[in-house]
Amino acid sequence: MADQETARFVMSINRKAEAAKIMKQVMAALEEKGYNPKNQLVGYFISGDPTYITNHQGARAIIRKMERDELLEVILAEYLEQLGN
Repeated sequence: MADQETARFVMSINRKAEAAKIMKQVMAALEEKGYNPKNQLVGYFISGDPTYITNHQGARAIIRKMERDELLEVILAEYLEQLGN
């Protein structure tokens, strides 16, 4: 069996900024419509079903500008960075 190296993901600063902008816009739209953003986003990230995200303010289209795994990578990286501080 050949050695397999772990894949490395590197996200540029621009992608981090884009992810932050997307998340802020989507969270604001969800809050405006009276939804709990955390619950709706968890549903979206786990299922991949975009109907967890409201169409209000174009939020459903906005969140689909970036792949779910890319958004999760940014969220997790930020969380882990905060744990380290």
